[in-house]
Amino acid sequence: MSTARAIGWSVTLALGAALACAFADEPAAPPAPQEQGAAEQSEIAPLAPKSLLLDAALAGTRIVLVGERGQVLLSDDQGASWRQPATPTRSSLTAVFFVDATHGWAVGHDEVILRSEDGGEHWERVHFRPEAEQPLLDVWFRDTDHGIAVGAYSSYYTSADGGRTWQARPFAPIMPAARGAKPASTDAGQGDEEQYHLNGIAADSGGRLYLAAEAGHLYRSDDGGATWLTLKSPYAGSFFGVLPLDGAAVLAFGMRGHLFRSENSGGDWTEITTGVPAMLTSAVRLPQHGVAISGLAGVLLVSRDGGHSFRVEQQADRKGMSAVLLVSGKLLTVGDGGVLLRPLTAAPGG
Repeated sequence: MSTARAIGWSVTLALGAALACAFADEPAAPPAPQEQGAAEQSEIAPLAPKSLLLDAALAGTRIVLVGERGQVLLSDDQGASWRQPATPTRSSLTAVFFVDATHGWAVGHDEVILRSEDGGEHWERVHFRPEAEQPLLDVWFRDTDHGIAVGAYSSYYTSADGGRTWQARPFAPIMPAARGAKPASTDAGQGDEEQYHLNGIAADSGGRLYLAAEAGHLYRSDDGGATWLTLKSPYAGSFFGVLPLDGAAVLAFGMRGHLFRSENSGGDWTEITTGVPAMLTSAVRLPQHGVAISGLAGVLLVSRDGGHSFRVEQQADRKGMSAVLLVSGKLLTVGDGGVLLRPLTAAPGG
């Protein structure tokens, strides 16, 4: 990892920052005093559905989107219309997660963390560190109490009270050469000395957790995040997400169209040829063993054989997509061009 990384995060590169931890050449200016106060509120923007959006989640049947300047969008009619609740932040939100129809959390720049107990109608700011000049990039909850938020420079926070309070933990995974040793706890000061950006966290049906990180790093936890193992990496480029499939199968994706599959929970990896050079950003499982993976340059990869092979569909405008979600038999994507819904049958192989 380059030692020449700048510490300032550019909001104008929010999509890259959220997915690739892109950064500006100069440190960002400190937030204005009014942006640090408790009265800080997002602005209601009529064109928000067409603005830069970074992640999407389902709160029951409701769709919840997050994006630049603290924007949150809600839809209760499968994306036909959108409304924008106010949020207590103007920091760009990079990820959102709902564990059920009411309890949800969002994270973003300035290490902001928001929580909601009513399906995204109202939000409370529970964590905010603008002085850190770095974003949180993903959030996951096991239930309504226990969650993990991850981000730049190995930022790793845990909560055991529904996200009301958060504790910073050192991220210290056991290295491959020491697989026979006891895994290092996230409370321990051991492990990899480098602080790699933790870009995405995902859980499989058996309770295993996966982390996708920069510089070819992948991690797995078999105990709910108490300890982490460094997995043998199939390449040196950054990973931006992991999608667990059936059994021990899992996909990992990242820079320049690189996509890999493991049949043994990340023990070994096989590359899947995608034929695209674009960054891959997000993935979702589809009915009948399908998989869709979004990317920059308008790239959408679709599999109909359980994630063994993929075909390419590319948007004509080539606008980048940061997240993909399955909504009532349609694919919803968000990114540079805002939110877009497309029939699932329009995808290759449909």
